Amino acid sequence: MSLLIINIKELVQVRDTNVTIVKGEDMKWLPTIKNAYLFIDHDTIVEYGKMEDLAGLEADETIDAYGKTVLPTWCDSHTHIVYAGDRTQEFVDRINGLSYEDIANRGGGILNSAENLQNASEDELYNQAVKRLTEVIKLGTGAIEIKSGYGLTVAAELKMLRVIKRLKKDFPIKVKPTLLAAHAIPKEFKNNKSGFIDLVVNELIPAVAKEHLADYIDVFCEKGYFDLDDTQRVLEAGTKHGLIPKIHVNQFNAFGGVGLGVKHNALSVDHLEELHPEDIDVLKQSQTIPVALPGCSYFLSIPYTPARQLIDAGLPLALATDYNPGSTPSGNMNFVVSAACVKMKMTPEEAINAATINGAYAMNVSNMYGSICRGKKANIIITKAIPSYHYLAYAFGDNHIDTVIINGQKY
Repeated sequence: MSLLIINIKELVQVRDTNVTIVKGEDMKWLPTIKNAYLFIDHDTIVEYGKMEDLAGLEADETIDAYGKTVLPTWCDSHTHIVYAGDRTQEFVDRINGLSYEDIANRGGGILNSAENLQNASEDELYNQAVKRLTEVIKLGTGAIEIKSGYGLTVAAELKMLRVIKRLKKDFPIKVKPTLLAAHAIPKEFKNNKSGFIDLVVNELIPAVAKEHLADYIDVFCEKGYFDLDDTQRVLEAGTKHGLIPKIHVNQFNAFGGVGLGVKHNALSVDHLEELHPEDIDVLKQSQTIPVALPGCSYFLSIPYTPARQLIDAGLPLALATDYNPGSTPSGNMNFVVSAACVKMKMTPEEAINAATINGAYAMNVSNMYGSICRGKKANIIITKAIPSYHYLAYAFGDNHIDTVIINGQKY
């Protein structure tokens, strides 16, 4: 099956060479072709260029994209979309004055989600996740990372990861699974955190590795959850079993977690709402990419990741949704791109780079996803007729997507 898209108003994120990450000043540049065409064969981008140069290409289907913008699908490198139920009541509780920490301390938050998940069957979890994944694809996401972490027992974590494995098999988009081994301390280990870490290190991680259920290992490195020593133990155990580190860090407090992530060659450090100058310095000496989650800041009314400090220091930055039931019940990357521009003072060019190429890098898939490049996977968004790609961030309340194509097929 071949597909030819013609009369594209603007073809966005065009890379003649396979760029896999964009940093600092380069994030301000978003290469485009106006009045363009794009040719796809099977699941691969084969050719593109200006309409005036189109000759000799025949396709099984032709789409006229007059007035429309075409860009690569979003690459969402941080989600928790496999969960049971919702936490609407906690949303109301926060409005009425309770903090995220207050809710967690009385058994809500992650522990609430863990109880719901433990009581749900694998099929129930799968069916709920299918609805969420279908929706985010329609919103333009073409590659996604999905974490465990709401199980908090060996059996429940394995159940979550098996659901993610089913999603990976049944859906056309790229799915990368992460074992969020230490997300919260279970009730039964309330006064025995070291015992829970022992369980994670000695039982959970080996079981996950044996079934090949995850690519990455993650930890919620935060005061009241897991400290630097806990995080180091888990990352070392994960690395020993072939899992690549990615960590939640600096969401509410900054106390050395970024440096620890870099020390363990973490692919990404995610959240960074709180950031110290030494965190920037250590990132500048690494291949670790910072990941910002503006949807979480919006929903919890906490600070936003200081994108300008990171980018102006010459660093890369990725954007992701953090889709989860407690702090970001949305997988809409279009909103994330807009929020990054409005609240984090990123330009539309920077935000789109962060949500495409750099998002793919944060999943270690930017060699095949995240840009319009010959030989890459044909995962693209065709917008409705819009004035320019800037309009995607400007008119944040509307759905500007006309068609999503995944692996060369209209979804």
